[in-house]
Amino acid sequence: MPISFRFRPIPFIACLLLVSLGIALAQWQTRRAQEKELIATQMADRQHLPALALTATTPASEIQAFRKLQLRGQFMNEWPVYLDNRPLQGKAGLYVLMPFRLTGSNRYVLVARGWQQRDARDRTHVSADPAPTGELVLEGIVRDQLDRVMQLGAPETVKPGSIVQNLELDGIVKQTGWNFYPFIVEQTSSAGDKLSRDWPLPSAGADKHRGYAFQWCALALMAFVFFVVTGFRRGKNG
Repeated sequence: MPISFRFRPIPFIACLLLVSLGIALAQWQTRRAQEKELIATQMADRQHLPALALTATTPASEIQAFRKLQLRGQFMNEWPVYLDNRPLQGKAGLYVLMPFRLTGSNRYVLVARGWQQRDARDRTHVSADPAPTGELVLEGIVRDQLDRVMQLGAPETVKPGSIVQNLELDGIVKQTGWNFYPFIVEQTSSAGDKLSRDWPLPSAGADKHRGYAFQWCALALMAFVFFVVTGFRRGKNG
């Protein structure tokens, strides 16, 4: 019996959709891997630069993501904000954020002070760890924004002591009226508190994304091969 191929519209459309989806997702994962590799390169280049002392007159062109900054000023202890769902080493916890006013100016920087463990008995309770008072000098790394997590429900209005899942700087600006720089600083210097500053690397995971890209390409190939093979089988038996 001669082997023939029977074209069927519905299986063809299903195959086309799967192949298109697989290729699109593979390309997206590849772009994510390239972004992580670019971040890794930027971090490596800028980590070797000396810490830049940030003042109200510092040129904006020098304040780049992952640049080390030195800040002189004081924390605004009355305005802590907590980022929820930030685990560390398998433990549930939060990031502690607080505005920092630069000495001799009306400019503010939002500083991620560190990580603290969540209260296992009451997730709405936060054990306050006040920042040092008075003028101090700290160092940190510039971030355009902190890593986001899945938002559960509508974002709430940020206020002092809020526990939020994600934070937009505009929310604090709107509530305080203060003049913030458009970035966040992850504190790296010690401050004599109980917070952990083992910040996750934003450049991590490039290999993982490439692995996902390979899997999506394999799915697209399998869908195409399945369509062709089953078409020939049907043609031979029909």
